[in-house]
Amino acid sequence: MIPKFPGLARAVPLARVVAIVGALAPLSAQALDPALAQAIARGKEHFLHDTFGGSGRVCDTCHRGGGMLPGRLPDGRAIPSLNNAAAIFPRVDDDDQTLITLADQVQHCVAGAIKGTPPAAGSDTLNSLVSYVTSLAQGKAIDMGAPPQ
Repeated sequence: MIPKFPGLARAVPLARVVAIVGALAPLSAQALDPALAQAIARGKEHFLHDTFGGSGRVCDTCHRGGGMLPGRLPDGRAIPSLNNAAAIFPRVDDDDQTLITLADQVQHCVAGAIKGTPPAAGSDTLNSLVSYVTSLAQGKAIDMGAPPQ
C-alpha cells in the first residue's frame, strides 16, 4: 500500500503506459502484453516516486535516469546503472554464499539506502519494480554472476 500514490495498484491509462514504456530501454519489436506493459509502468512510477515510508529517498535518488545511468549510494560510493541488472541475477552473496534474486536485491535497497519498508514478497509493488528493472535489460544476454555494467 502506498499512501502517497494510492492509485498505482489500479490500471494505468493506456496513454500513460505508452509514454512510460516508450521511454524505456529498447524493447523487442514484439508488442508487449498490455498487463505486462502496465506492470512495467507501475514499477517505473514506484521507482521514480515511492519513498516506501522511509527517508524521503526514492530508487532514482541513487539509480539516476530511471536506473539507466550510473549513480551514487547515500554514502557517496559510485554504483553502476541497472541496464544489465536483470541479466546478472540470481547471484551468490560473497559473504555468506546465499542466493540473491533480483527481488531480494530490490528489497535490500529499499531497506538499506531508502530506509523504507520493503515491499512484501509476491506483492504487486515488488513484482512491478522487478518488471521495470527487468525491462531495462531487454535484449541483454543472460550472464548470471557477471558484474553490473
